[in-house]
Amino acid sequence: MNEIISFLNSINFNWNIIEIIAVTSSIIYVSLASRQSINCWIFAIISVSLYIYICFNAQLYLETGLQIFYLIMAVYGYLNWTKSSNNLSITNLSVGNHLLTIVLGTICAFLLGYFFTIYTSSQMPIIDSFTTVFSVIATYMLTKKVLENWLYWIVIDIVSIYLYFNRELHLTSLLFILYSIIAIFGYYSWLRHSKKYA
Repeated sequence: MNEIISFLNSINFNWNIIEIIAVTSSIIYVSLASRQSINCWIFAIISVSLYIYICFNAQLYLETGLQIFYLIMAVYGYLNWTKSSNNLSITNLSVGNHLLTIVLGTICAFLLGYFFTIYTSSQMPIIDSFTTVFSVIATYMLTKKVLENWLYWIVIDIVSIYLYFNRELHLTSLLFILYSIIAIFGYYSWLRHSKKYA
């Protein structure tokens, strides 16, 4: 027990009020999204606005750009879900479309990572670019209610746990552990809903 306490003390958790609010808003956002509540986008706007500041200060420039994209997509998602009302149903992509998406996403991630390795002081640029590229893809899928967006998020969240912990954003890394769990719940919740109304 003493060894565990000693280990936790050695980690030196770096939490601040901005990150706490961002994390709380993010948890509410993902939880509401898994339930298909349009209010998820309001909490997304709050969360990503704070994470733009957090990621920039942590020198995660691709993640900063990603948060700006999230902000745009949160507004788009809200408008799309409002306009579509109950007519926007859960859809699936074909295996071929997923393979194409994964191949193109991986190529883009490596090219972006290479650029940021050479021309910026970005920390962990390859991993940063992977989470950035595939988060863009998964977020767009979420706004269109594509079921498999949750499967993408599970992988992205697991990689992000390592990314944020490495940059000493410990509370955010804990958030991504919770995200992984919620993404699993979200997938099965949407799957049940899609089968019910098929």
